[in-house]
Amino acid sequence: MKPTLLVLLSALVALPLAPPARAQTRIDEISTTFRLLGPNDKIIVERYDDPKVPNVSCYLSRAETGGVKGGLGLAEDPSRFSIACRAVGPVTIPEGLGKTEIIGFASASLFFKTFQIHRAVDKEKAVLVYTVISTKIIEGSPFNSISVVPTRTN
Repeated sequence: MKPTLLVLLSALVALPLAPPARAQTRIDEISTTFRLLGPNDKIIVERYDDPKVPNVSCYLSRAETGGVKGGLGLAEDPSRFSIACRAVGPVTIPEGLGKTEIIGFASASLFFKTFQIHRAVDKEKAVLVYTVISTKIIEGSPFNSISVVPTRTN
């Protein structure tokens, strides 16, 4: 069996084993590039609520490729994104919250590439640090964006 076919088959078998997407809400989509065939390229804005820290919402904007491949779900979206996390009410760090955790992700291609949202706790400064990264390594480092949410000190 050819190596390329083997990789493709492995991905298809592993696809059902991928973790389910965290709940998110699509807030907006902005058309950026007209495509004669298929949907236009877009900027997608989604909200991810932190599942373990009440009153924290992260807003992720990301590029989505259109055209025929994009319409069929076969295009790989570019690694261009931004994140802004905000306290939407009083925020305290819950007891037993791990130092780091992946709180959400979005698929950016049919195979292999996602955007992951990570949460880290900086107890010394009483803030939560949220970072979004692309899982596809590009020129040695993944693209990333960061946002910080202050918490109440007890």
